Amino acid sequence: MALAWALAVLSLLPLLDAQSPECTKFTTVPITNATLDQLAGKWFYIASAFRFVEFRESAKEIQATFFHLLPNHTEDVVLVREYMTIGGKCVYNSSYLEVQRENGTLSKHESGKVYTGYLQLTKDPGTFMLAFFPEDEPNMGLSFYTDKPEATPEQLRAFQEAIVCMGMSKSEIMYTDEKKDVCGPLEKQHEEERKKEDVGS
Repeated sequence: MALAWALAVLSLLPLLDAQSPECTKFTTVPITNATLDQLAGKWFYIASAFRFVEFRESAKEIQATFFHLLPNHTEDVVLVREYMTIGGKCVYNSSYLEVQRENGTLSKHESGKVYTGYLQLTKDPGTFMLAFFPEDEPNMGLSFYTDKPEATPEQLRAFQEAIVCMGMSKSEIMYTDEKKDVCGPLEKQHEEERKKEDVGS
């Protein structure tokens, strides 16, 4: 499912002719082991704005999403374990992202297509954003993630400023509601199963 990539893959917003002060708050760098280490762990999908029809229509169905990123430095891949709440039900997905370190991109093969993005880190280590088709105005999109279930007002403001910087409107933003998450029990079950496997190995 393309949305699983859109919501879970790390990509990056190339700075588009940074005209406004907000645009200077972001930096783009090649992907290093330290970068991957910073992104390792649990993240929550907070909001997005998609013009690409397939992403936008799928995003409308998402009530809440969180995911775990597990980088493999040696093989240059990132395992993504994603838990999405759709229609009051939990949908689990596991996939891999391929890391291209030099140009700071990650890609995923999905249904015969390759989706590629660039990693954008903000000054706040507790957030990152994902951009899609950033130079294609009719299809561009931006997603926002935090390491806590709810974003702070300052974090949300930074995302909204990035939306404007990218050339989109705040009115295009769709927000999730972590209170509607129903995937907690499945995540707990998976964690218990992995602990048993670790003990047995």
